[in-house]
Amino acid sequence: MYINFWYVADQSQNITESPVKKKMLGQNFVLFRDTKGKVHCLSDVCVHRGGSLSGGKIVKDCIQCPYHGWQFNGKGKCQKIPSLDKGTKIPSRVKVDSYPTKELYGLVFCFLGDLPEKERCPIMKVSEYKQEGWRTTTQYFQFNIDYKRSIENGIDGAHNEFVHPTHGFSGEEDDYKSPSIDIKNTKWGTGFFSQMYAPPLKEKTMREASGRDENAVIEAGTGHHGISMLWTHIHPTPDIFIHQYMYETPIDETHTNLFLINTRNFLIEPEHDERVMERNQVVAFQDRDVLINLHPRLTPETIKNEFFVTMDRPIKRYRDLLDEWQQNGWRINIDEVSRTRMSHAYAVPSPGRRKTKGWVVDPIPILKP
Repeated sequence: MYINFWYVADQSQNITESPVKKKMLGQNFVLFRDTKGKVHCLSDVCVHRGGSLSGGKIVKDCIQCPYHGWQFNGKGKCQKIPSLDKGTKIPSRVKVDSYPTKELYGLVFCFLGDLPEKERCPIMKVSEYKQEGWRTTTQYFQFNIDYKRSIENGIDGAHNEFVHPTHGFSGEEDDYKSPSIDIKNTKWGTGFFSQMYAPPLKEKTMREASGRDENAVIEAGTGHHGISMLWTHIHPTPDIFIHQYMYETPIDETHTNLFLINTRNFLIEPEHDERVMERNQVVAFQDRDVLINLHPRLTPETIKNEFFVTMDRPIKRYRDLLDEWQQNGWRINIDEVSRTRMSHAYAVPSPGRRKTKGWVVDPIPILKP
């Protein structure tokens, strides 16, 4: 798992004035909304005696530790220590890591790392969100999979024919070959467009809306942005578009939260949302059922023990980027964290650590480049 990327903690509607505990990158965080409506994200470890801040309550826009009542504001700075002698100044060292947050597309994004703002990978845009002529739905899944394996699956142009019956013919045609792909690389990702020969959808309303009553060639594109954001554009006809955006957040190495924003320019009345979401869920579960049985479960360190072909070029680039980000010093040393987890608390380093010294909780171990 990697620091220094934006990750979705939850949907905005789930973050209120009460503390919400969320596990990301194998670490616990606490989120809460202050009286002005801003969402804050802090490390969930009190620097006093290790209390879980998320088990406390909000007092005057501060989160109060349930163990001894120490209060920390949204910037992570301690504002009150009940057991401190009256008139004694609170030491500057009494602080917890506070992480930048943004609310976009009905989701709460948290930047889990210490990079300056200008150096961060931007959040993937959803240009169709609330745009006239488009309808948006949001879905949440939690799968027991490696998020990197999931991203690789998303940029795998060869799996659709065999994993998704609605995307192909399960390889039943003797002369079937995977379609050629037009790869486009960016600083933060890799994507491509291709053409697929696919059958019409079985569901009558969806089939009629797509205008595809017969087998047809459809245009589809997909790509990743950053370490865990995925876009998919499906064009069943020149006028019918389905644009999807997936934001994946690793809970730990083998558990992942997935937030899917689906936009469409047809069947835009709300009464069609349920069947569209059902279709999305079917496809998501088809991917899940393949991914949970991969061996090894985690993305391999290299491609030496996997035989890659031309269609796997996007996945090769993704792994090259993973290696680059590890060389940047962004990859968590999971083995060290696991070895010391019963006797040591860590925090993902926040931007504040580049500005001030004297932090109580150690930064999470990072693999050396």
